[in-house]
Amino acid sequence: MNVQAIEFGYRAEQEGHQPSVLLRLARLAQQAGFKFMPISDHFHPWFHTGAAGGFAWAWISAAAASVPYLRLGPLVAAPIGRYHPAVIAQAFATMDEMFPGRFFLGLGTGEAMNEVPLGYPWPEFEERLERLKEAVEVIRLLWSKDFVTYKGKYYSLNGANLYTKPSAKIPIYLAANGPTTAALVGQCADGYVTITPTLIRYKKLWSIIERTARENGRDPAKIRKHIELFLAYGADHDRAVKAARKWKSGLIPAVFDSGIYDPRELEERGNKYGDSELANVWTAVTNKEEIIKKAEDAIKLGFDEVEFHCVGSEEEFLEVCRKEVLPYLVSEYSGS
Repeated sequence: MNVQAIEFGYRAEQEGHQPSVLLRLARLAQQAGFKFMPISDHFHPWFHTGAAGGFAWAWISAAAASVPYLRLGPLVAAPIGRYHPAVIAQAFATMDEMFPGRFFLGLGTGEAMNEVPLGYPWPEFEERLERLKEAVEVIRLLWSKDFVTYKGKYYSLNGANLYTKPSAKIPIYLAANGPTTAALVGQCADGYVTITPTLIRYKKLWSIIERTARENGRDPAKIRKHIELFLAYGADHDRAVKAARKWKSGLIPAVFDSGIYDPRELEERGNKYGDSELANVWTAVTNKEEIIKKAEDAIKLGFDEVEFHCVGSEEEFLEVCRKEVLPYLVSEYSGS
């Protein structure tokens, strides 16, 4: 029996499904045995054809009311322009007062698709990182203090008070794909979020997180490590690969910093890449053994939260997880 307490989650793929469909998938995910369900938080989606684009916070509240027990939250929201951190603090305090202990808050440096369509500029990475750091400070102050005054480089509060505060501690996760953001995780985050393509840099990034955590008097062992696994599921390999093709925009070099905000352009540029390149990011799986192997590969690296982001035959995937995948993984890695 493995002594690590591993939890397994299922992503609400907002780009590919309307919010009402995601609620149905959330119910199936809970029935399958998943413990948490992240949702992406974007204004524009990552692709154009067949895309959806609901408002993540509205969906999170609806899911909390209709699907008991699942932990919910955005992975990730970006406090860069469209979201003032005080509004984020108020929104999640409100949700937690109604459904205590059900939420996590993932934050990151964002994408242009969230800002430029709304008339906001797309800052350089250094500014976005500074904004992210200030946002964490503002949110935590508002959750814990009364009548807060804060003077940052980008955000200010003048005697701001949340009259509705969280009932439980809401953990803050930070997405980190490079060394400077990894250092910020070590300084102040409750959890570290990464995705399948970043695994080649994982050991280096985690060493930075550990070092900066200790330098700030924090125990790195208490920082949760969360991985989003990209899986394409189908009855056969070809169907699975076909389902993943809509996500070729993720293959664009330095896409997070690119400034591209139009889903049509993201899709056009992504379609220049072939299936062999796609396979470096999205793993086609057709049976329980392949799903379990991907999860165990992540667990062996030290991740204690494993999230399945599945495209393709989602309901069939959830049924396989309910019957065969999760019973095995939970028995082996629940830590009980």
